[in-house]
Parts: sequence; structure tokens; C-alpha cells
Amino acid sequence: MNVHLVTIFLNYIFLCSFLQLTLKATDNWNQFRGPNGSGIANEKFIPPINISKKHIAWSSNIPEGLSSPVIYSDKIFLTAFEKDRLVTICINSTNGNLEWKTAAPKCEIEKVHKTSSPASSTPYVDKDHVYVYFGSYGLICYDHNGIEKWSKSILTPKSLYGMSTSPLVYKNKVILVVDNDANIEKSRLSQSKIIALNKSNGEIIWSAERPHHRSGWSSPIIWKHDKGSELIVLGNEKVRSYNPETGSENWYAGGFSRETIAVPVVGNNHVFVSSAQLGGVPDKQIDPAPFWKALIKFDKNNDGKISRDEMTDNFTYPLRPELPLGHPGFGIPMPDNPQRKEERINGILRWVDKNGDKAWTKEEFINHMSFRRGRPILLAIKPGGEGNIEKTHVSWELNKSIPEIPSPLFYRDIVYLVRNGGILAAIDSETGEQLYRERVTGSGQYSASPISANGHIFLVSNRGQVSTIKPGRKFEQIHSYEIGESVFVTPAIDSNTIYFRGQKKLWAFRNSE
Repeated sequence: MNVHLVTIFLNYIFLCSFLQLTLKATDNWNQFRGPNGSGIANEKFIPPINISKKHIAWSSNIPEGLSSPVIYSDKIFLTAFEKDRLVTICINSTNGNLEWKTAAPKCEIEKVHKTSSPASSTPYVDKDHVYVYFGSYGLICYDHNGIEKWSKSILTPKSLYGMSTSPLVYKNKVILVVDNDANIEKSRLSQSKIIALNKSNGEIIWSAERPHHRSGWSSPIIWKHDKGSELIVLGNEKVRSYNPETGSENWYAGGFSRETIAVPVVGNNHVFVSSAQLGGVPDKQIDPAPFWKALIKFDKNNDGKISRDEMTDNFTYPLRPELPLGHPGFGIPMPDNPQRKEERINGILRWVDKNGDKAWTKEEFINHMSFRRGRPILLAIKPGGEGNIEKTHVSWELNKSIPEIPSPLFYRDIVYLVRNGGILAAIDSETGEQLYRERVTGSGQYSASPISANGHIFLVSNRGQVSTIKPGRKFEQIHSYEIGESVFVTPAIDSNTIYFRGQKKLWAFRNSE
């Protein structure tokens, strides 16, 4: 072969490799929902659009867990709970082989909801390290070979469902929101706080108290705009902005429910923040009839009331009446300890029983339903606010089509929302106008957030039904595929592959074109 041609060929190979490395170094899916939690992959990434069996590059067995996979270069990181140990796992993205698995220090495992996991927080990975948080232990920093560089034990917060907040890296800091139901000693204020640690050694740089917040399940993001950078944290009932350098508070806005899960997203010079009404109610108008119908089954003497002595067995305050009694998601979780369970039932009784006769009537229950449930809400907030910004910096508010768990997706000037039932809504990011609300092929419940790549939007239901949507002001679903395994976490994307974490396997669907 001509030496000159060989030289050109080798230079071409080197250039392609260099470009690939450059792309991977700057656009890795390195945290929950990828770059800054946006859910948007690099525009050059080309995972398959019409996902099918032919795109399966590999599937690897993995232990139980609910953290989303994150990617750096050719390594995939996730956490899991295996044989009573909390573990961090690294998998080769090319072939699915296990590169390493490292257990966190032994610790008492926090009690979590039946639908949750002690390994629910998604890692954050940069070019040198991977940072993982377990509510049962605290923060751990590993290098890319699984060698622990430092760890920071953090007291396990008291939480209704278990911890799921994910760490965030900003400059030299690892930032973690530790909201807590436990009170400060001799106080009604909570122990909730945000901590920023030096990412090199785990030493605390600053700590910001959040005494009016209780347990929450969202994760923070950084909002960069022409006025600077803000740390945005959605907690129960309020979203707050902080200075990420110091932890000082900038502004807040209310109207959110007691249980906030979705992660805010930024776009069009706004931050978009959402939460469903307590119990996952997506629209402002709520019909109380199904809730009372679910409760009246406890009325053993058929007097039309539910007395304290009838509040037995699977009794709880209903949140999702469409689910059967005893289902983990039906109502407010109850403690396993009998004494604590009795105390909680007594507390729930007092919420509704306004006349003190130790029984609920239908009228009392319906009157109570709006109390502290918040409202389904999506706020579009512009930068530059101070203090309470509800009347000064909220461009618009939407009170319908709001998901309980999935976060919004801002893509090409439209905000997309997917909720249980496979209902996808598209919202004009400038005006808040709902452009459409349509049902995709995959019905059922949704926990994973929508993501976008290769000019399309990907949704996946809890039962593993993937829907590919063409973005735009009119609804157009172009493809559907069933993975064959339940999927509860948000997928991850690299240059040509989309990764789904199922209950037992990690799946890689690769575009070979």
C-alpha cells in the first residue's frame, strides 16, 4: 500500500479517536438525567430511534436498585443493594462486562417504602471521580477504578419513603440536599439542610439550614443565566434558590405539595418547577368520590361513618384510590411497629375528625381533602428575584397535566410532561399554553422522566414500554417497543446507545449505523 495513503489513513483514525474522546469528555451523561439534569443529550449523539431487538448490543445482570445509570467515557456507574450491602458498580459500556463492584462501609440500612430502595440516589461522575450517596451511610468518593478516595458519614434523615436525592458537583463542591422529618431538639423546626463539601477531601465548605422543610425526593440543579449561577432546590411546599458559592438564600416560591419529587429544568431563560397535588393528582379539579369509596370499605357496621375502631388492617389515608387496599402506593405509609402505627392512625384521625366524635363522616373527609395537599403546579420562573418572587418573577403557572414522579423536559422551546396513564402534555414555554394532551402507546404508571436525543423524545413506562415521540406543537408518536422488563428509572445516553435499567438487567440498545 502507498505509504502516503497509509499515513493519511492513520491520521484519519487518530482524528476520529480524538474527536470521540473530546465529545465524551465534554458531553457525558454524568448525573441524573444527563448534563445539568436537563434530560437532553448532545445533538451529535445518535442512539436508535425505532428501538427493537436488533439494537440490543448487550444486557447484563445487575442487583436491585433505583439509581439511574450515569456514564463517563466507556464506563457506566450505578448503585445497588445486594445481600444487605450497599454497592457501587462500574460496567463497561462497550460490552456490558462488570469492571468493578465496591461495597460501602457496613451500616444500618434505612427503612424505605416497599416501592423504594436503599440505593435510590443517582451518582455524579466527573473526569476523575464518582460521588455516591446512600441515605443509610452518607457520601463516598471513588476514583474510576473503584478505589475509595474519601467518605463522609451523614446521619440518616428521617423520611417517609427513604432517601433519593442525588449529589451535584459545582466547581470544587459536592452539594447534597439532606431534608429531614426529624426536629431540632426542643423545637418544631426540622433538621433539614444543604451541605457543600470539598470534592477533593469531603470537608464541609458550607451548610445551609432549611428548618421549614421536611423530607423530599427531588434533586438540586444549577441554573446559569446572564445574572449568574443559582442552586435551585425543590422541597416540600416551596422551591428555593441559593448562592452555590456560599449557601445564602436568594428567593423562594410556594404552592407545591407536601411531597415533591420532580427535578426542576431550565430553558428559555426560565427555570421550570413542578409537583402534582398530594397523591399524584395531576389536575386542579379533584373528584373526592373515589377516595371516599375506597375508605368506606372499612365501615364494618354500615353506618356511613368510619370510626376509630374500624381503622384497622390496611387502613391509611388514601392517596391513590385506584390502587387496591394494601398496595404500597394506596396511601400514606404506616410504620411496622404496632405502637407507632397506632400513634399515626390517631394522628390521621384528628386530621379529619373536626367534631371530636372519633369518627369520619363523608362531609368531614371531603372538606379535609384540600388541606395541605397543595395544588398541581408547574411554574415558569425568570431570573433576578429576591425574597418571595411569586408576584414578581413567575411568568406563568399551569395547574393541569402535572406528573407525580417524572420531571419536565424542556426541548426546542416546549416543556413536555408525562404522567400515569401514558398521558403526554406539551406546553409552550413562552406562554404556558397547553399545546396538546395525548395518550401514548405505553399506558400504566410512569416513574422515569422523559429524555431527548437524536432529534426525538423517549418515554418509558414502569412496565418497560418505550415510546418514541417526534417533538413539536402537534402530537406524533412514531414508534413503540416493549423491553420485556419493568423499568422504574430514567435511561442514560451516550454517542450511539440508550441504556435502560430494568429490575434485574441493564440493557444497551445501540445504533450500529
